[in-house]
Formats: sequence, C-alpha cells, structure tokens
Amino acid sequence: MSDMTAWTLSGFGDEIDADPIVQAAVLQALGARHIEVRSAWGVNVVDLDQAQLERLRQVLTERSMGVSAIASPIGKVDVSLPVEHEVERLGRAIAAARALGSRYIRLFSFYRGESVPVESIRDDVMVRMRALADAAEAADVVLLHENEKDIYGDTPERCLDIVETVGSDHLRLAWDSANFVQVGVERPFDDGYGLLRPHLEYLQVKDALRATGEVTPAGEGDGQLLETLTALRDDGYTGFASLEPHLTDVNALGGFSGPEAFGRAGRALRRLTDQIGVKLG
Repeated sequence: MSDMTAWTLSGFGDEIDADPIVQAAVLQALGARHIEVRSAWGVNVVDLDQAQLERLRQVLTERSMGVSAIASPIGKVDVSLPVEHEVERLGRAIAAARALGSRYIRLFSFYRGESVPVESIRDDVMVRMRALADAAEAADVVLLHENEKDIYGDTPERCLDIVETVGSDHLRLAWDSANFVQVGVERPFDDGYGLLRPHLEYLQVKDALRATGEVTPAGEGDGQLLETLTALRDDGYTGFASLEPHLTDVNALGGFSGPEAFGRAGRALRRLTDQIGVKLG
C-alpha cells in the first residue's frame, strides 16, 4: 500500500525570493504545484490589498500553481492585546484565502512578556483561540496552529490543550519537527506524535540540531523526520508537505533560504519520501 501513498508538495515561496514569479519557478523546478503564501513583493499576506491579491492570483493561475495555505502571522503577537486585534487581522487572512483559493490559514497561539509564566496566560490564550475558531467556522476555513517557539502552544502537551479546549473542526494542527527540537522536545516523534496525530492536518518540513538549535534540511537533524514521515504514511496521511527551510536567515516573522538552499531542502525531503515509498508531487 505504501507505494500508492501520495502527498502534495508545497513550500513557503517568500523563502525563495520576494517576487512570486521567482517563487513559483523554483517550486515548480522542485516538482511542486502548490505554494504556501506568507508574503509577496515583500508585503505580508495580511497586508496585501485587493489589487495585489488579484495580481498574485493571476501570477499563480498563469503558472497552474495552487495555494496550499495562507501562512498568516495571526497569533504572533503578545497575548495582552485585545481579542479583536487578531480577529480583525484574521478577517484579512480569510480574504486572502478566498482570493487565492485556499481553505487553510496558519496561525499561532500568542507570545507573552519575558518574565510571564506560560501557565498564567492559558485562559487568555483560549479565549483568543476560541474567537479565532468562531471566525473560521463562520467563513468555512480551517486554522492550522503551528507549534512556533515561545508561544503558548510550543510543546506537544500545550498544542493538545489548545485543540481539545477549543474543540473546533476548524482549528487543527500543523506539525513542525524543527520547532519542537528548538524548544527542548528531545524526541518530537516519540514525545508528541501519538498525542497530536488525531488533530494533525498539515506538515511543515524542516529539521534542527538539538545541541545548537540550528535548522537543517529534513533528515539531517534531531527531529525524527524519518520516523514521523513513515508513521504518517502508515496512518494514511494524504495532505500537504510544505517546505519551510529557514536555512540562511531567520527572524521573528519568518526565515529566508534563497533558491539554492531551498532546492537543497527540497531534495532532502524527496530523499526521505523516496526511501519510504511516498510519491511527492
């Protein structure tokens, strides 16, 4: 059965170049027919106006590229901001999802002040995630919570806490092995996969070294990528595998790789999927 499994390759276009035409060309050279949209022309996806969204849609449509997800920055703000702040921004991410023909919107579960204990923000986080899920339900989009470093949901247990507490079909999980490694989850697959698999909807692909936190191509770090991909294959996963290489420059809003390093990341993933008999396209 495993040789029949097929996953859909995608990637964060703005890690390649600011220009969506270059983004699409590099992804297509790697065999992808989808793109994850975080920014275009240096403008974040929630800040693109209607004319820019239409121009981006045309660029992608002309190249037969689908959009796997809107990689929004929603929830990458301090939890002390009012609930409405991110609900309003989510409205803009939903508009982008509609314009670009995607049902998925990535988001996060809030930062906190430096000396603020994580447990103390739980209730505020849940109120905000519930409000965001309500908006997603009304718009019929699916929110994908990414286990980003230093947000409330950065460990498997707290990711589970969020999806179970909110309890919405419109709030699911994106899995990022590298981020788990970087927050001290020793063995992401062993420690987190079983807990989170029932809620796992989307795969973001990068790896990291435990000793330094340095991001690596898939399979070259301590993120147990091979075990994770093999288990997904055996579970019947048929969704997206989205490259987010972060290989040359990382900042608070994302990372950058450039075409060459992005290609290296794509080939590393394909080596793993070839090894386990998963078709990537």
